[in-house]
Amino acid sequence: MIPSLKKIGIIGGGQLGKMTCEASLPMGLHIEILDSEGCPASIAATNSVIGSISSAEDIYTFGKSLDVISYEIESIAIEGLIRLQKEGKTIIPSVEALQTIRDKGLQKKYYTKNNTPTIRFCVPESRLDFESFINECVEEKIVLKHRTGGYDGKGVEILNKVDALLRADEFNNYLLEQFLEKIIEYSVIVAVGNDGIKTYPLVEMYFNESSNLVEFLFSPAQIDSKTEMDCRDIAMHAVMGLNSKGLFAVELIKHNNSIYVNEIAPRPHNSGHHTMEGCTTSQFEQFVRVLFDLPLGDTSLLMPCAMVNLVGGANDIGNYQLEHGKELLQMSGVYIHLYNKKDIKPNRKMGHINIIASNFEELIEKAKRVQALKTFNCF
Repeated sequence: MIPSLKKIGIIGGGQLGKMTCEASLPMGLHIEILDSEGCPASIAATNSVIGSISSAEDIYTFGKSLDVISYEIESIAIEGLIRLQKEGKTIIPSVEALQTIRDKGLQKKYYTKNNTPTIRFCVPESRLDFESFINECVEEKIVLKHRTGGYDGKGVEILNKVDALLRADEFNNYLLEQFLEKIIEYSVIVAVGNDGIKTYPLVEMYFNESSNLVEFLFSPAQIDSKTEMDCRDIAMHAVMGLNSKGLFAVELIKHNNSIYVNEIAPRPHNSGHHTMEGCTTSQFEQFVRVLFDLPLGDTSLLMPCAMVNLVGGANDIGNYQLEHGKELLQMSGVYIHLYNKKDIKPNRKMGHINIIASNFEELIEKAKRVQALKTFNCF
């Protein structure tokens, strides 16, 4: 029934919470958010509750009067959710799924248990484990990932083996991965509702080498149909093993002719922002449908689409304006999404720009023009 009488709560009021709340407005749905005063989502939520996502007590108090509780970030006080779930509250995705995903070491072990292909890794239990894995890898570099707390490109380091070995005393903080050259990175957004499971068309992603943030992505990915189907099948298999409703972003890596799962995010994701103009149902509306137990929406791609992230530059700080906003707004098929953040900082996600076009060649040409105009004025 629309509008639904259910009350939904989202822990975290950043850009993902904001865009989720915005997607709920046309259907007249009730979404509350928990975060600091004036957070980005506060302008779109039905109700904004001021509190800390790092406080189990705040999360518990927030969730007591709600029907369903979700989250837009993994680094939260999970003890509050555990308490709510024990008292019969519905958590989407489940507490168990969050516990598995938020620790990258446990996430990797889950892939092994679930027969999900992933890059060779080590979750070291001793200094010897740490050193042995690094020494056994034939590549000159190694990937170190902080097991918890990483987001927006933070918490991932690519080091030469000599420098990596200097971290051996901190072995229990890290997940180690084999470093692979010449990879292509993809993403599949997977929605799991009461009426089944749906995937979005494959996304091809390109990252900034220094910040590890997505710089540019497009869909459809430039890949043959069999490989795309393999990617979607692998992504669905990885998500289905979590036994939870929700919206999940599955990041994939193609190396030579093999596909591996890199990471899963249990929420809307940067790699799905293009769906706002590019797909019949955006990832945010799909997330809303899952939370309110509504039928899953059509995930079809309407036309070729791309996304360019708007990120603070190395010297950007303070108040800001998009420098070439007028020029960008004059371009057909270009859509600006700013996140209502009060100030800009280096490498901080401030917004994104979606681009649609009638064919792939036109899409790439437009995207290059957008990338040249996406700078900020700071004052």
